[in-house]
Formats: sequence, structure tokens, C-alpha cells
Amino acid sequence: MANRRIKFGFNHMVSPSLTPEALVDAAVQAGAVAIELRNDVGANSIKDVDTARRVGAKAKDHGLEVRSINALYPFNVWNDERARQTQSLAKLAAACGAVGLVMCPLNEGKLLEATPEKAAGLRAALKEARAILGAFGLKGFVEPLGFPISSLRFKREALAAIDDVNGADVFSLVHDTFHHRGAGEHESFAARTGLVHISGLEDPTISFTDMLDGHRVLVGPKDRLGNIEQLKQLYADGFDGIVSFEPFAKEVHDLALPVAAVRESMAYVQTAVAGA
Repeated sequence: MANRRIKFGFNHMVSPSLTPEALVDAAVQAGAVAIELRNDVGANSIKDVDTARRVGAKAKDHGLEVRSINALYPFNVWNDERARQTQSLAKLAAACGAVGLVMCPLNEGKLLEATPEKAAGLRAALKEARAILGAFGLKGFVEPLGFPISSLRFKREALAAIDDVNGADVFSLVHDTFHHRGAGEHESFAARTGLVHISGLEDPTISFTDMLDGHRVLVGPKDRLGNIEQLKQLYADGFDGIVSFEPFAKEVHDLALPVAAVRESMAYVQTAVAGA
């Protein structure tokens, strides 16, 4: 792996205070090759087609891929509202030239039991989402959430549902290093992974079952999640896609110089992954 150059992405959650246009500038300054826009960063969310087109054009002019809009939630609870939401997000994603949508499951302590109804609901949601995404030429990046309160914690469960609806042409996985560790999952499923999210956990007092989004920092030498080991495994198993930073911690969001901090984390990850 000594010669591998990691294809870093810049998720808007790195610095939610940036406008979408400023996010493009920050990603370029950091040396990223892709951005992830979001619909959950307040006034800086992607909300209208004109803004989406403008940001997409700027990203293209700077040679950046718009990997996703993040996120369709909760994708596995399908109803008329979810259908409208998916249609709206798909229009925005297409307008900005995004590859696809990140899709997150219900994460509220409900739908936790493995019942036939739950399994059927997940598959029905994938079928409905596939029809909408396909109409716009978009991919769906399914992101199991490793929290104990998540209704879809495991990537293998998501893959089983995707395969049951013959959805592999549209759907792939998000391997999130935080959620992978939280779920205690071991398989990498590199060949079925369309996007990787990385963040670190440094607080020594927090267990992997109790950690929350607010604990997610940039990846550095004090990381407890095993980001480097996870990335090495993904690359060894054939992954060659975007690795996007997704920290939620307030101390990251409040950084006066977020680009400098991201560049420092990039350098650490690149060197550590390339090492023995």
C-alpha cells in the first residue's frame, strides 16, 4: 500500500458553518477530490435546485466530484412522506451532479426486533427508493448505523435485503468507521462499498456502545476506533473509492482553521495507511 494515494472526500459535517459554495473552496484547499453536501446543516443545507446547480457547477469547475447528498432519513420507514422526500432529494442530487444519496435507517430505538414485518418493510423501502433513484440515474449509499438504538446496524443485513430486491446495480454500502466499530462488525464487504466515512474517537472514558455522534473528531494518532486498520482491510479487499471525513464533534465544528486541521488528519491517515 506504500504507493496508494487515498481519495479523500470533504463532508459538509466537517464545517457546517460554511456555505455550500465555501465548502467547495475548503475542499479544494484541503486537497480533497470530492465533497458531500448535506440537508441537515441548517441554513447551509442544500434546499433548492438553483443552489444545487450553482454548487455542482462550481465543484465541476474545480475538478471535484459531488459524491452525495447526505441523507435520506429514515429510508427504511416508507410512506408517502418518504416518497416525497426521496423525490425532492433526488432532484437536488441530479441538479448538482451528485453520484447519489446517502440513506440512513431509523435511529430512535424502534424497529429493533428482527421480525418478518421489519424485514419486509426494509425490502419494500429499497424497491420504492430504487425506482425513484433509477429515474434520476442516481445511486443509493446505504449506511447502517451501529448505535444500539438503530433499526439497521449491520452491513450484512443491508446487503441481504439489497440482494433480495436485485438492487446491487443501484445500492452499495457506506462503510462508516465509527458505526462499523459500534456495531462490532468484522466483515469489510469492500466490493459492495460505494463510500467510506471516517471519524475518530479519542475520549478514553466512552465505551463503543455508549459513544455518540458528538464524540466524533478528526482521525489522529489517539484514535480508538481503528480507522487505520479498517482502511487497510478495505484496501486489501479491493476498495478504491472515496474516503470522506465526517466528524460531528463541536470542537471540530468550532475550529478557526478547519482546512488546516483536515490537512493534518489527511497527512496522518495517508502516512499510517501506507506504513507497514
